[in-house]
Amino acid sequence: MSRVQGPSSLKRKRPELNSPVQSLTEHERILYDVIRSKQDIGIWTRDMKKEAKLPDNVVNKSLKALTVKNLIKEVVNIQNKGRKHFMATEFEPSKEITGGAWYLEGSLDTEFIESLRQLCKRQIEKKGVATLEEVTDMINSYPAFNVEVTKQQIDEILRTLILDNAVMEVKSNGMGEFASIPFGKVCYRYISKGALGGEPKAGALASIPCGVCPRISHCTPDGIISPKTCVYYQKWLDF
Repeated sequence: MSRVQGPSSLKRKRPELNSPVQSLTEHERILYDVIRSKQDIGIWTRDMKKEAKLPDNVVNKSLKALTVKNLIKEVVNIQNKGRKHFMATEFEPSKEITGGAWYLEGSLDTEFIESLRQLCKRQIEKKGVATLEEVTDMINSYPAFNVEVTKQQIDEILRTLILDNAVMEVKSNGMGEFASIPFGKVCYRYISKGALGGEPKAGALASIPCGVCPRISHCTPDGIISPKTCVYYQKWLDF
């Protein structure tokens, strides 16, 4: 696995000096202006046909010409993978289109996620107890891991480890193993398999995963993130 996660904000490429825009036909220009106006969101072919008010055959021909001239590109819309979605090449797709840091080329990057999970777990186990900032710094300084990650990404990974009972969230009391961590600071402790065996399980209502899910605001019954497809919610139901 080798990929670099860049910033998710709007990114534009510097336009070329000898741009093929100057050689566009009238129909190509109309379609290009419609697509370019959508910036990093792009546009579905059906919507662009309505907005451009051009016949299907003209739109299809113009799309091919604009693609060959490298003025537009087809992108995968994670919310509607079956639809043809286009964007001006000077823009990079937004999180709404790509799915965010956890997606690569329109698919959930399970290898990247699992690598992060295992690395976070090992780092916390090695240190005993660690803060979010410490885990993030340790991951970014790890020589075999050539992807720079953010605190938000690591926080989301740690939430999944909490749900899997691999680590637990605790607060520093400023003493003993917490001596280097400010009092009251949230940190994470590794849970050994033996430790779980001797402790009573929390009640089902107290352990509902929705309470710590970082994607709860995006969760809908029929959405990409949904209780129907959530493995953690299913585990809770089977509790």
